[in-house]
Amino acid sequence: MKKQFLIFLVILVAAPAFSQQLPQFTQYMYNTISINPAYAGSRDAFSIIGLHRSQWADFEGAPTTQTLSINSPLSNNKIGLGLSIINDNAGYENYTYAYGDFAYRIDLSADVSLRMGLKAGASYYNLEEELFTEPEVMNDPFFQDRLNRWTPNFGLGFYLSSQNWYIGASAPKLINNNNNEFNEYLALEQVHYYLTGGYVFDLSDNVKLRPTTLVKMTKGAPLSVDLTATAIFNEKFYLGGSYRIDDAVGAFLDVQVFNGFRAGYAYEYPISDIRPYTSGSHEILLIYEIRLKNTRYKSPRFF
Repeated sequence: MKKQFLIFLVILVAAPAFSQQLPQFTQYMYNTISINPAYAGSRDAFSIIGLHRSQWADFEGAPTTQTLSINSPLSNNKIGLGLSIINDNAGYENYTYAYGDFAYRIDLSADVSLRMGLKAGASYYNLEEELFTEPEVMNDPFFQDRLNRWTPNFGLGFYLSSQNWYIGASAPKLINNNNNEFNEYLALEQVHYYLTGGYVFDLSDNVKLRPTTLVKMTKGAPLSVDLTATAIFNEKFYLGGSYRIDDAVGAFLDVQVFNGFRAGYAYEYPISDIRPYTSGSHEILLIYEIRLKNTRYKSPRFF
């Protein structure tokens, strides 16, 4: 398995990397700030969101991802600020992203707002020391450069929303940095484009239905489309199912444990070619919020 992973790593780093590089999530609708800076402050609350994902359980070197984000509107409610930190590990490769978010709100009507956002920060890429103890690597001149480095980047986003629906578009990293600048081979960071959307239907006084979608586009990679439907009971229990086209199906449950605090779990089962080698992916979600007194929306936010 180690030899197979080393071959995979050499191909990934030595060739121009036209692939999807940013992590993906089953519960993407709660982690919008990580991909769209315009989302900062949109919930009219001081929000702290933590998420852990273990992808492809039982697969050696499988990706694991942790995210921590904080965002809140300022006192004038026109400006939102956020901070996102993502730690993404896959085999011997480690990525750390640290980005700040700025959003400005324009009111188009009494309940429709357009937010424009800017994301700026840096990414740290490194290879674990264990890799360089492998015989296949110790004698390979390609790996004499450790590749460990920080690279700056920035992104843009738009977020159009009301109480019951939203549409977003973003590109969180716009610079094609080369993680291997000290070698003749390219290891380019690719630009990812995201489209998101959702709507909340009132089925009864106590039940709501929230369909959402996320579309990710990356040069040289297949289009990634997530389709999700969530049933909301008494504004406290969230039960949902998801389908990533030609990739995976999933289910999740989120519960409001007490006022301002929610916890959730998601399970995703692959339907792609990797299915025989893994039992699935797991996510744990924690959200803590303090709603502002001068909030624009008097009822709870569902996205």
